[in-house]
Amino acid sequence: MTTRLSGRTALVTGAGSGIGRATALALAAEGAQVVVAGRTAAPLDETVTLIEERGGKALSVTADVSRAADWQALVAAAVDRFGSLDVAVNNAGVFRGGKPLADLPETDWHTQLDTNLTGVFLALQAEIRQMRTQPTGGAIVNIASTIGLHTRRPGIAAYAASKAAVTALTRAAALDHIADGVRINVVSPGASATTMSLRPGETEAERVQRVKHELPLGRISATEEIATAVLYLASDDAASVVGTDLVVDSGGSL
Repeated sequence: MTTRLSGRTALVTGAGSGIGRATALALAAEGAQVVVAGRTAAPLDETVTLIEERGGKALSVTADVSRAADWQALVAAAVDRFGSLDVAVNNAGVFRGGKPLADLPETDWHTQLDTNLTGVFLALQAEIRQMRTQPTGGAIVNIASTIGLHTRRPGIAAYAASKAAVTALTRAAALDHIADGVRINVVSPGASATTMSLRPGETEAERVQRVKHELPLGRISATEEIATAVLYLASDDAASVVGTDLVVDSGGSL
C-alpha cells in the first residue's frame, strides 16, 4: 500500500462491481478509508472484504442515489465513522437501451435520468456541503461516458443525454465551488471490461474479437485503468486540475 491518500476518507457509489469496485480498491491501496455504496448489500460487503484482506479500512452503506435523504444519510455515515469526507466518486449509473427515441418507454427515460443525472446532482449537493466545511476541502470525480458528449450510437438517446449532462453539470459545479476548496472533475470511460459493453447475446471472447477492429487501441479498457484515471484526479497530483473531462476510451472517440 502507498500513501497518497493516507488519512483521507473516500466515498464510491456503485462500488459493488465493475468500475466502482476497481476504484474503491485503488483508493484503499493508496491509504484511503473507503465508504462503498450501492443498492444491494451483498456485493458491497464483498468489496469491503477485498479491501480489508489487503489491509485497508472500509464501510458499506446501502443507498438509492436518486433520493436526497439517502445522500444525507450516506455522507453522515462516512463522517461519523471516519471523521471527514475528502474524496467522492459518483459512479452509480444505469443503462436502458436498444430502442430508438420515438419508441423509448417513458419509464426508461426517467430511470436513467433519475439515477445518472439527478443522482449526481444530489451527490454533489451533499458532498460539497460537507467538504466546504473542512479546512482541506475535498475532491469529487463524477463518472460520465464517451457516449453523449463525445460519441453517439443508435438506440441509446436517454443514456447519452444523461451522461452528456453529467459532464456539463460537473464543469458548472467545478466553477461554482472551487473557491470553497472543492475540486470537481469528470472521467468519461469508453468501452471497458464490464457487462455494459457487451452487445445482446455477445460473449466476452466475441467482444475481444469485435473491438480489435472497432477501437484504435484494439482492446477495451480494464476497469483498473479507469480507476487509475479517477485516482489521479482525486489525488494531489491533480491539484490544479479543475472541471476537466478526462476521456479513457482506447481511442474510440477519435
